[in-house]
Amino acid sequence: MSAQNYPFAQEFITDAEGQIRKVVIDITDYRKLIEAIEDEGLYRAMLEARREEPLSLEEARKEMEKE
Repeated sequence: MSAQNYPFAQEFITDAEGQIRKVVIDITDYRKLIEAIEDEGLYRAMLEARREEPLSLEEARKEMEKE
């Protein structure tokens, strides 16, 4: 892969053959990437849960006690 494929990269760490193995990114960009990944996970969980039947408060408490 070329350096152009890493828009957030500040630095590149390469192996002996010159292949990019690691990148260094700004902490602000890192946090944005983590937030985007978490948002995607939440979105997928919401899609999965939308087909579930809601529990009553008492049912939810019983389910939590099982864990």
